[in-house]
Amino acid sequence: MTYAPAAVTRLSLLVDLASMLAREVDLDAMLDDVTGALATALRAERATIWLVDAEQGDLVTRVAVLPEVGQLRQPLSRGVAGHVASHAEVVRIDEAASDTRFDPSADSRTGFVTRSILAAPIREGAEAPVRGVVQVLNRTGGPFEESDERYLEALGIQLGRALAMTTLRAEDVSGPGLVLRGPFNRIVGRSPAMEGVYERIALCAQTDATVLLRGQTGTGKTLLARAIHVNGARSGGPFVTVDCTTLPDQLVESELFGHERGAFTGAERTVPGKVELADGGTLFLDEIGDLPPSMQGKLLRFLQERTYERVGGRTSLTTDCRILCATHHDLERRVEEGTFRRDLYYRVRVVQIDVPGLAERGPDEILRLARHFADLYAARYGRPEPRFDPSALAALVAHSWPGNVRELEHWIESAVVLAPDGVLRTDRFPDRPPGRTVAAGDGVLVPHDLSIDEARAAYVRATLERCDGNKAEAARRLGVSRNTVAKLAATSSR
Repeated sequence: MTYAPAAVTRLSLLVDLASMLAREVDLDAMLDDVTGALATALRAERATIWLVDAEQGDLVTRVAVLPEVGQLRQPLSRGVAGHVASHAEVVRIDEAASDTRFDPSADSRTGFVTRSILAAPIREGAEAPVRGVVQVLNRTGGPFEESDERYLEALGIQLGRALAMTTLRAEDVSGPGLVLRGPFNRIVGRSPAMEGVYERIALCAQTDATVLLRGQTGTGKTLLARAIHVNGARSGGPFVTVDCTTLPDQLVESELFGHERGAFTGAERTVPGKVELADGGTLFLDEIGDLPPSMQGKLLRFLQERTYERVGGRTSLTTDCRILCATHHDLERRVEEGTFRRDLYYRVRVVQIDVPGLAERGPDEILRLARHFADLYAARYGRPEPRFDPSALAALVAHSWPGNVRELEHWIESAVVLAPDGVLRTDRFPDRPPGRTVAAGDGVLVPHDLSIDEARAAYVRATLERCDGNKAEAARRLGVSRNTVAKLAATSSR
């Protein structure tokens, strides 16, 4: 989003902000766009968005027009931003140096000289908890005016409502602050296993390089592919998906490249293919490892030359689209077996992003995602604010999640639908096939004050007890190894 100073209006800032909410945008980039536009709209030298970190209990500059430092943190008890966050009131200061609320430490770190300040709370309404602070510094041509104050206060409410529609929203909507869930909107996750994935997504979004996303089914490869698209230069173009698992051999060429009228029986008109529809945007080839061998050569030619012919046509056509691919298959083995072309393999694997399975992301991530899905579906189905029974939390961290994030989402949606009182218990999860998780979870009592690791160990011990001490049977029910059962069962309990 690029703003020409003369063209920026205060209304356009609100409109552009609203247009980004449903996309898998880089949250830092989105807020950076807002601060840049805000500084221009209010004729300020700088603009900053501070967020209240609900986990740390302080203020953090999630983004700021601060080229000298990457991030600032400060306690709620310090500075103008801290005062605004603590007292939920707009502050306008004409001479910063003479105001006791002004903290010069940020200027000391950045070398910037603050003269005038206008700051407003970020919240969803006039009486709602504060989520952060939006602040502008040094208005050109004189101090900030009363009209600037009214606008920034309104923008703070708009920002609060916007953040409530992203994955940066508060975990406890009744309390102040936000939980910094991850760098991309609609993609929840902060585990160390995902840090490298996010870094590669951000880097790939800056280029048009072909990317291969690899990982088990249900890990969110499509969502990550969309994140690459919407954070790149082609975000204004289409994002066209081709599911290679659903394409029969006789139709795959037509689906990809289109067909001319009369090309085959029933072809009564010319139909563009997915390649043509993706012109100016991104073509996502999902499960490319399942592409029929008969089509791999033609796809390779398109990737090399960006030219193709419709089925039944003789005219060579071109299209300008970016290629993203995904697979859960071992492509190296398929190459050795002769079912996937080696030259195509190297062509689609320019940049590879390995997406870890849910179990690899750790129990904290499992519970973070579970709460995210619970909030999402409670709002969708009009259920009360969801609360997890302790045994349900233990069951979630004990499960091996062969279906990954998609399976977890299904579990939580089912539990929310079956919980008119908002309490998510194990008996409200879907029926579990034998061998995937404990079948005797209902009725297992786990103290509410256990850590995640302690709760998991307690659940494993309870399962082992139900199996009369048979570690092999307990492992089969939990979907983990016998050694894992032995290790967790040996963990000391309170």
